[in-house]
Amino acid sequence: MIRPDGFDGAAFGTALEGDLRIDDRARSLVASALGIGERWAFVTQVHGDRVIRATEAGRLGDADAIFTTVRGLPVAVATADCVPVVFEGAGLAAVVHVGWRGAAAGVVGAALRTIARHGLAVSRAAVGPAIGPCCYEVGPEVAERFPEFVSETGWGTTSVDLPGLVVSQIAASGGSIGTLWRSPLCTYTTPELHSYRRNRTEQRQVTVAWLPV
Repeated sequence: MIRPDGFDGAAFGTALEGDLRIDDRARSLVASALGIGERWAFVTQVHGDRVIRATEAGRLGDADAIFTTVRGLPVAVATADCVPVVFEGAGLAAVVHVGWRGAAAGVVGAALRTIARHGLAVSRAAVGPAIGPCCYEVGPEVAERFPEFVSETGWGTTSVDLPGLVVSQIAASGGSIGTLWRSPLCTYTTPELHSYRRNRTEQRQVTVAWLPV
């Protein structure tokens, strides 16, 4: 697991831990290592902007962002090229799954607005490993949506800087975010990370956030 410095309850998974959505034993081992419970809150990710508040563990329905105010309740999303995000604040832990469709739908802003409507404030944001502009080849229908983030792959085709886009959306939200951490790792070029673009894997690395007890 990758633990961003300065965060109380945030861990970005790698391929080395296993697929923690479906492998109970692997999740139990990771939970023990992190000092958290092994029953986590997950969602069925649909590349939209729905945000769910988690008050218990289990499968919570269709969404791409989860937040909780329950201490000791881990919330988690799974990725294999999309961008995983963790938000922390006083009495708050949240995770967001952001692909290009979610970015276009505004899931980052939706998560932050929903959190604010519940009287909570995000003070720290961490953007985990995702496919980089070096490798995220896209067609014109995607590039046209994000002209400021159009780049070029290592093999000379059009790409989009999806992590950079997410960082920009977080920054544009304003609010009280004082710390913004970003992983330098590209899922496509890092063998220890799952990448759907690299080999069409069905496996995922899992990002988990929690409020320490």
